[in-house]
Amino acid sequence: MTMQLVTILGSTGSIGTSTLDVIASNSHYAVHALVANKNVELLYRQVKQFAPAYAVMADEGAAVQLREKLSNENVKTEVLSGNHEIVNVAKDSASTIVMAAIVGAAGLLPTLAAIQASKTVLLANKEALVMSGAYFMQQAKLAGANLLPVDSEHNAIFQCLPKPDANQKYQGVEKIILTASGGPFREKNVEDLHAVTPAQACAHPNWEMGKKISVDSATMMNKGLELIEAYWLFGLPHEQIDVVIHPESIIHSMVSYSDGSVLAQLGNPDMRTPIAHALAWPLRIHSGVKPLDLTEVASLHFEKPDLERFPCLRIAYD
Repeated sequence: MTMQLVTILGSTGSIGTSTLDVIASNSHYAVHALVANKNVELLYRQVKQFAPAYAVMADEGAAVQLREKLSNENVKTEVLSGNHEIVNVAKDSASTIVMAAIVGAAGLLPTLAAIQASKTVLLANKEALVMSGAYFMQQAKLAGANLLPVDSEHNAIFQCLPKPDANQKYQGVEKIILTASGGPFREKNVEDLHAVTPAQACAHPNWEMGKKISVDSATMMNKGLELIEAYWLFGLPHEQIDVVIHPESIIHSMVSYSDGSVLAQLGNPDMRTPIAHALAWPLRIHSGVKPLDLTEVASLHFEKPDLERFPCLRIAYD
């Protein structure tokens, strides 16, 4: 396995830090560039550990602080700032892999730049496809970019799908089934939801995530965005995309086939698993995740989502 250079867009977020954890455990990967918004302290520690060629901060003031902190360190990292430089490192030919983990609309342009530069793009920024799905997928096809999903649900589906035919169709697939934990309010009385707090919404029962995705998970807006992402990624009509509540978050998603088979991808709820899968695909590498013990899990539960409790999901279907 040859050494591969990785650029991480959003290195100080939960996906970015998990990606660096996987890279630290696998000697065939090195970091070419780290991109962050304004978390100077964490990016400083990441630069010291991984010594990338570039560290880019969206916030110019934060970049000035980072330069000052690194001035006495024995590192050759060049510190840049601004959205223009973020786009530049995303398409820099020195790296072959780009982890696209900048949250929200801010991630669209650099992710698109990496796609247009024919990179292998590990897509954790679902908003890029929600905002510009048709154009984004067209650009990926034109550039011959390798687009690999990192969201645990879409990565699971990717693992369970057959190889597409010459027309990019998945023969024998009846539907794909996205699983959702239901978040912290799955069993709370609907009448009481008006009184919940952001802190309660961020207290996800299974996953450790950033604040935005935690809140979106609590309302199932995140699952709505994932539904739209799946529509563009896999080219199936929305009638063939289902959502099922699965509180344990052990089955990450499933594919149902015309012969009655259902293939599922299982694992402990840890984002390092899909990150490691996408990073090394089609090979497998160590992720640092504890192996799944089904005897500890003992039982798995499923239920249909309540669209009165989670109207965001209904809006996404609409």
